[in-house]
Amino acid sequence: MTTTTTAPRGTEPTGSATPAGRWLEDWRPEDEGFWRRTGARVARRNLLVSVLSEHIGFSVWSLWSVFVLFLTPAYGISADPKHAAAEKFLLTTLPTALGAGVRLPYTFAVTKFGGRNWTIVSASLLLIPTIAAAFLFKPGVSYGTLLVLAALAGVGGGNFASSMTNINSFYPQRLKGRALGLNAGGGNLGVAVVQVVGLAVLATAGKGHPRVLLGIYIPLIVLAALAATLWMDNIAHVRNEKRAMRDACHDPHTWIISLLYIGTFGSFIGFGFAFGQVLQGQFGSHFLTAGKVDPVKIAYLTFLGPLVGSLIRPLGGWLADHIGGARTAVWSFAAMAVFAALVLVASREKSLPLFYVGFIALFVLSGIGNGATYKMIPAIFRAKSHAAGRSDGAAQGGAEAEPDVAERESRRLANAVIGIAGAIGAFGGVLVNIAFRQAFLSNGSGDAAYIAFIAYYLGCVALTWTVYLRASPRRLPGV
Repeated sequence: MTTTTTAPRGTEPTGSATPAGRWLEDWRPEDEGFWRRTGARVARRNLLVSVLSEHIGFSVWSLWSVFVLFLTPAYGISADPKHAAAEKFLLTTLPTALGAGVRLPYTFAVTKFGGRNWTIVSASLLLIPTIAAAFLFKPGVSYGTLLVLAALAGVGGGNFASSMTNINSFYPQRLKGRALGLNAGGGNLGVAVVQVVGLAVLATAGKGHPRVLLGIYIPLIVLAALAATLWMDNIAHVRNEKRAMRDACHDPHTWIISLLYIGTFGSFIGFGFAFGQVLQGQFGSHFLTAGKVDPVKIAYLTFLGPLVGSLIRPLGGWLADHIGGARTAVWSFAAMAVFAALVLVASREKSLPLFYVGFIALFVLSGIGNGATYKMIPAIFRAKSHAAGRSDGAAQGGAEAEPDVAERESRRLANAVIGIAGAIGAFGGVLVNIAFRQAFLSNGSGDAAYIAFIAYYLGCVALTWTVYLRASPRRLPGV
């Protein structure tokens, strides 16, 4: 049974572990006195648990980026190398697609049920794909069953959207870049960590026992749900934000940010899922053991990209806090175009060292761009809400709208946009895997995909500069 704790205005939550069903009725992060006394402590506690849950969600979402390296015809995969590569890319595309699809309802769920309550549910849902795979993922399984199991892992992709929406409401504007960067970066680390854990398990237990990985993550899922139950809070005013998603969909900035997020997060998650397969397909001769491509040798290299891309993401938020999200994003996209061109050259010259350096740089830059883009979301809608408040005040004879009203409006729209952009950005990962699949089917390499990535990054540079950096009367300050 859910209980409600009502705190009169002017009082603060205690910051201690909250009782079951606790709702924070009074939450004013922009009030520096409130924040200094207890707000920071409560927000930090919720952030830590949120990072844990989101991290495990990303790991479950990324399970098949590890599993596909070890699939052979015994697991229903084609014996023809070209068709086997296409089948494996499909196995990493499906969880990416489902993860993108569930992000919108996961965002709604925070406002419907509360951030703490939904974190408990979303963490528990991760048991479905892991337990199913523990029973069914074994030699002799059909390729159709593999597709279903891979798709189920997509539920892990939704945790990001609900987690970011929830944490966005806990922090003041001046700290959102760092907080959202830490939350997202800690979650994104799940992509790298599951690859490291998978490498350790498969190198010790052997290539024939990938399910040992599931035995590690199932208890961690239970731990995450328990931590959310004991130490997280719901914020009352985040509930039932009527028409927020509809209003956000009518705002052109929602779709601009979504396009930029395809280039940042879409690149990160798409590369994270596909990197091992790309190395296997283009440089398999560098990873031979007894005349056969050794997936363990490939796994030694694949985890570094997602690792550095995740660790660097808070830097993107920090840079956005200090020099602006739009400026940080522009430089990130420009550099991504340069290093994507380097990867293309390395691919054509068949240079593994140059190829690897270029790809690691893409992970790093996509991480910085991730942090910057998410900082831009609350900044854009805060600037718009305050500008609208000033306009209303002028229309009413000079009295500005109440700042609290503008803050609530900006938070309402920003939370909705986080969900929309997160979903569309994750579909960017689907597009990355589809681009690689088609490129390898057509030419046996990823060259055509790299050219498409270069064009997209340059387009993002032009779009960000035109809308958010070019001198214009309509330019939003502080973005």
